[in-house]
Amino acid sequence: MMKMKTAKNAPYPVEVIKGQAYYWCTCGLSENQPFCDSSHQRTDMTPLEFIATETMTVYFCGCKQSANAPLCDGTHFSL
Repeated sequence: MMKMKTAKNAPYPVEVIKGQAYYWCTCGLSENQPFCDSSHQRTDMTPLEFIATETMTVYFCGCKQSANAPLCDGTHFSL
C-alpha cells in the first residue's frame, strides 16, 4: 500500500456550500489540492467524500495525516 504524500504542511481553507459534496485527495498527488484530480488512479487509494452540513469555511488537511480527515486537526505541527 502506498503511503500518502504530504501536499502541504498546513491546512487549506475552503468556503464550502451546504449540501455540496467535495472529494478530498487522500494520496497527496493531486494538482488540484486539497481536492481529487484522479491522480490516485496509479495508487490503491481513493478520495474521501465530504458533504458540507452548512455554508462556511472549513480547513482541509494538507499533510494528509489528520486523524479527523478530511479536516485538519493540527497534526502538521508535529511533522
